[in-house]
Amino acid sequence: MNRDSAWRISLRRGIRVAALFLLGMIIGAVVYNTVFHYSFNQLWVQNKDLEIQLHQAEDEMKTMKKFTTRQSIIRSIKIRVEDRDPPLDSLAVKQVVQKLQEELEVMRGRSIFEIDTDAKMARTFLNRKVYTVRDKEYAVQIKTMLVSEGSLQIWIEVKPYVRS
Repeated sequence: MNRDSAWRISLRRGIRVAALFLLGMIIGAVVYNTVFHYSFNQLWVQNKDLEIQLHQAEDEMKTMKKFTTRQSIIRSIKIRVEDRDPPLDSLAVKQVVQKLQEELEVMRGRSIFEIDTDAKMARTFLNRKVYTVRDKEYAVQIKTMLVSEGSLQIWIEVKPYVRS
């Protein structure tokens, strides 16, 4: 074996080792980036959820300060979403709930005995509402409304809206 062929073999091994090292760096970067984006997305969803809870708590606090002497009023509004199979994007559902919560804000502070007097409001709640969230449309249908101890609880169904 001459000196030239030994040098070529050594060069080939060096190139293979360098290529494997570079490939490992690329695969490691892809895995790290995937884990980072997944973690960031989870954090973002949790942050959005906490923002909604904060907004609801602030609204409840304002209502309680405003109507401390009256016992038979709606102080809080809780919206519950019925589970679907297959489940929808959780962030989109939370944003739909937040928009619906803003529309239902007119109910806060009303007497629990006079909810049924406003026919227009009842029609608005019972009709199918369509909300656009993240460039997709979702239809909301209110299934049940229940008032107990100053809390209006609403069960809704959220579906992707299909135009006919």
